[in-house]
Amino acid sequence: MLDPRNHQGKFAEDYVRALASAAGLLVYQDDLDHDGIDLGFRYPGRTGYISSPAIEVQVKSWSAPICKGPELVFPRLTETQYNKLAAGPFLVPRYLFVVVVPPEIDRYARVETDGLILSRLCYYRGFDGEPPIPAPSKTRTRPVQLPLGNVLTVRALRELVGAPTGQPA
Repeated sequence: MLDPRNHQGKFAEDYVRALASAAGLLVYQDDLDHDGIDLGFRYPGRTGYISSPAIEVQVKSWSAPICKGPELVFPRLTETQYNKLAAGPFLVPRYLFVVVVPPEIDRYARVETDGLILSRLCYYRGFDGEPPIPAPSKTRTRPVQLPLGNVLTVRALRELVGAPTGQPA
C-alpha cells in the first residue's frame, strides 16, 4: 500500500483523469516531471482554426482546506513551482488544479447504487499575466488563492482546453 502522502497525490491525479475521460479528452504525461507539469489534456479534434487544443496542469492534493471569503488559500506552492506556472508566456496554457480530498483515505471514493462517487472537489486557477517571482526559492512558499467558483467539472475542463462544450460526453 502507498504511504498516505503518495496515496493522496495519486488519488488527486486519478480524480482529474476521470473528469478528462468523461470530457472525451486525451491525457498525456511527460516522461519526467522537470518542468512543473504533471498532466496535459488535449481535445482530439478541431475547434475553429485550432487543431488539438491543449492545456498543461500541475495537480496538488489537499486534505485540510483553508477558506477566506470566496476563495481557497492554498499555502503549499513553492516559489519555484509558482514560477513554473506564472513565468510565461507559454505556448500551451498552464493551470494549477487543487483536489480537496477527505483526510481519511477510506472516504476518497464510494460506490452507491447510482455509481461511483469520488470525494470532494477540484478547483483550478490560471496564472496568465501574473508576474513571476524574482530569484524563486524551492523552500519558500507562495500562497495561492483559488476562487471557490472555479470548480473543475467536465464542462469546465472542456472550456479550459478549448474543446466544444455542447457535444455529449
